[in-house]
Amino acid sequence: MTNADPIELEKFSQLAHKWWDPHSEFKPLHDINPLRLGYIDRIAGLAGKTVLDVGCGGGILSESMAGLNGNVSGIDLADKPLQVARLHLLESGKQVEYRKIAVEQLAAEQPGNYDVVTCMEMLEHVPYPGSVIAACAKLVKPGGWVFFSTINRNPKSYLFAVIGAEYVLNLLPRGTHDYAKFIKPSELAQSCRDAGLNIGNITGMSYNPFSQEYSLGNDTDVNYMIACRRD
Repeated sequence: MTNADPIELEKFSQLAHKWWDPHSEFKPLHDINPLRLGYIDRIAGLAGKTVLDVGCGGGILSESMAGLNGNVSGIDLADKPLQVARLHLLESGKQVEYRKIAVEQLAAEQPGNYDVVTCMEMLEHVPYPGSVIAACAKLVKPGGWVFFSTINRNPKSYLFAVIGAEYVLNLLPRGTHDYAKFIKPSELAQSCRDAGLNIGNITGMSYNPFSQEYSLGNDTDVNYMIACRRD
């Protein structure tokens, strides 16, 4: 069985035509992209590396990593976002190889093929996040880096990521997130270790509603990223 929720795929497919509009429902992705790109590049050094973006959607992060001279591939299971990603390459002139395939299937085909694997804002949208984590670990070369980002599970994250972002500030469409699928850093770290990855860094990402800006820091109560390395 494919490790994907058809409702989640359809949700993002319906919005696919807005993926590259920085003022649309995808504005938060555009706003946080420089932060997550900088975080990945500082740790892994993207130039000249073979990079896989798991759950790439419309390609915002994929293109950015290609812009730093990474040899980037992006995979997703939703057709429409992938179509948008391929079309946007015609405008940007970037080079990214996009493919519709499950990460578990790709891991069986290409184990140890990538220097860097990213999986951002995806784990909270799949039925079995542990399966995705294990596949990402299998795909990266020994010594390579794997990056995940997701949302913590606690009362504060429910207040900020669901009530605040979806109902008060309207940063995201209502129903974007399911609180029950949020993942605590300790849980994610354990899943990474179970998959043979060593935790290199965990950093939080915060949103200031007054300045309307995102920043990285030690507060992992809501959004956070984790960098792991395969021995």
